[in-house]
Amino acid sequence: MNQIDQLAQLAEGAGCEVCRDEPMSRHTTFKIGGPVDLFIKVYDRKAIQKLYRAANELGVLLMAVGNGSNMLVSDGGIRGAVVSLAGEFCEIALTDETVIECGAGATLSQLCNFAKEHSLTGLEFAWGIPGAAGGAAFMNAGAYNCEMESVLTGCTHITKAGEIGALKGDELKFGYRHSAYTENGNTILSLTLELEKGRKDQIARAMDELFERRKSKQPLELPSAGSVFKRPEGHFAGTLIEGCGLKGTRVGGAMVSEKHAGFIVNAGGATCKDVLDLIELIQKTVLNQAGVALECEVKTFGVFR
Repeated sequence: MNQIDQLAQLAEGAGCEVCRDEPMSRHTTFKIGGPVDLFIKVYDRKAIQKLYRAANELGVLLMAVGNGSNMLVSDGGIRGAVVSLAGEFCEIALTDETVIECGAGATLSQLCNFAKEHSLTGLEFAWGIPGAAGGAAFMNAGAYNCEMESVLTGCTHITKAGEIGALKGDELKFGYRHSAYTENGNTILSLTLELEKGRKDQIARAMDELFERRKSKQPLELPSAGSVFKRPEGHFAGTLIEGCGLKGTRVGGAMVSEKHAGFIVNAGGATCKDVLDLIELIQKTVLNQAGVALECEVKTFGVFR
């Protein structure tokens, strides 16, 4: 029995749901990605600790995914295991008058709706961002001049060795699309958020207005991984790309959105290679024509040859 088989057997024994050779195209918003050896859905902390400890001892790569909204998986897939947080990791609860405890597997939309239902304001900016709460904390997601760091006060996590820990306040090391978790290799399990009391009707109105802005400007009708490039200092990536005449440019099934040039969309049958080739074309063109180096924001995973 090889290491993958051993991990699969342990995961099933711990009450996890295990799929072999699962296409990652089913688990990313880009709808792109080859098969992962094991796709494991885990429901509680006891099981995830067993899983991480076993993977560490067996030397099997283990990575967690949320909504798959900021990732590009290779056509060759992923050798190892992908963990999907379910069960208690998707629960959201009010622990104080203005404090929310949210499992990392819950979607941002679920979290925003929970805050609205409890008349708590501060998360309206995140309404419509297509990601999980854990992923939003991981990359300090933001929109409309607000970021997660404005409301997030702490996270619990699990290390690769299976130890549970936590970071609070300045320990989170927030920056632009950055947190301590983008460097330390730990997996976020839950978030603690401090919001403010507000009026439910006003919160709902703000959420609706921001979503309408998002819908009018972003290509939500086609699969994508969100904004492809980080905002270069003094510029907007989409404006630079459009200024270089790249709107609608295609490589295979990957296309620069005609609605918002900062997005690459899967226009039909796009492969990971198509997207990477288009990213390279954009970067070279913008550097040559505008003198600005664009840094990719989308994370790549898997087997690349």
